Amino acid sequence: MRTKEKILIVDNRKEVRESLSSLLNGKGYTVDTAENGESTLKKFTEVQFDLLLIDLNIPSMKDFGLLSKIKSMQNDTVVILTTEYASVPTAISALKNGADCYLTKPINPEELAHLVQKAIEQKALRIENKQLRENIDEIIKPDRLICESYQLRKIYDSIHKVAPTDSIVMIRGESGTGKDLVAKAIHINSKRKYYPFVQVSCGALRESLLECELFGQEKGSAAGAQYDRKGKIEMAEGGTIFLDEISSISLKIQLELLHFIESKQYTRVGGDIMVNSNVRIITATHERLEELVKDGKFREDLYYKLNVYPILIPPLRERKEDIHILVDFFIKKFSTAMNKPFKIVSKEAMEFLINYEWPGNVRELENAIERAVVVGKSNKIIVEDLPFHVSAMNFIDDNGCKSIWAIEKKHILNILNENHWNISKSASILEIDRVTLYNKISKYGLRK
Repeated sequence: MRTKEKILIVDNRKEVRESLSSLLNGKGYTVDTAENGESTLKKFTEVQFDLLLIDLNIPSMKDFGLLSKIKSMQNDTVVILTTEYASVPTAISALKNGADCYLTKPINPEELAHLVQKAIEQKALRIENKQLRENIDEIIKPDRLICESYQLRKIYDSIHKVAPTDSIVMIRGESGTGKDLVAKAIHINSKRKYYPFVQVSCGALRESLLECELFGQEKGSAAGAQYDRKGKIEMAEGGTIFLDEISSISLKIQLELLHFIESKQYTRVGGDIMVNSNVRIITATHERLEELVKDGKFREDLYYKLNVYPILIPPLRERKEDIHILVDFFIKKFSTAMNKPFKIVSKEAMEFLINYEWPGNVRELENAIERAVVVGKSNKIIVEDLPFHVSAMNFIDDNGCKSIWAIEKKHILNILNENHWNISKSASILEIDRVTLYNKISKYGLRK
């Protein structure tokens, strides 16, 4: 059952208020009335009306004062003005001051009912579109662009500077640093945010397939081409195309891409019709393009076209202050997805995570935390829950042994030495009791 929309009728004549109220009540609306501007504002502050039907000739509507106040209080309320003396200048002024439409007296009942219905439907659509846009923003928000480090804060600043423009952006950084997330963040903060974001992994396709992938293909252009096929550039129309691993494309595709950037036009493979395009280009690479240019493997003119606004993402090992916040984020993310209670990270496990070099960067850290959430048996992530290669590379005993016991032995000895063999303090840091610590000292033959 739908909620009844609320309508306020404002007219200084009682018979008009009663007549219109009866009509709209019969159409299923909740109707209230007011005879002047003062009573209108009082009721308007107490109730949120969906639509106001206001007589232009009441004193408070001189110079549209009442209309301006109403719109300043609730801008999304629909306002229909009524008057016996219609004129083009008056209608124009009413619309400029916030009225949604204009109706001349005497009022045709069916015309009014139809106008009210359409106006309320339009308001509902505006609210729905606003909510959908807010939901889209939340859904596509890049989740791993979280940081504490100065380096990533600078990248945030760069994103917000370049996003409103249409400049070509080149994102550089090692694999796993989140270049795709930076590209999405630029798109989301741009005027193209409600148009497609299309990603192409250039390194995954050989030359002929990449050409069709980018520019599309005409029917009959090659064996097996039974249909016209849209390219990714056409799919991204109005939005952003993200060319990942741009360094891997062939010289032939480089030339075609250069022509496209310069002319904003292209032809499909096997076609001869020029297609206009309006897309923004963002590229990414983990290689040093300057060296590829020197070696003749990458066109110098294309390099300068693509390198208009470079953004360099530092590897995770150079911004270890971000590890703590990333770990917390990934724990919440995977615990929620797996319907598990949130875990905390033991001090030893956090030391492992911070000391590790993370050659796979944020992607490798994410996978490590996902594994820990899956295999962990308690409410705390411990060293044994982490991928073995992560812990073993950081904690190997003096004989090169990589077993869990060797890791534990070395770690306990490190804690004891750091605390000058204060058993109570060491046991507290290790989160075990004194008896257990004495047993482990005896078991491993540890000496001061």
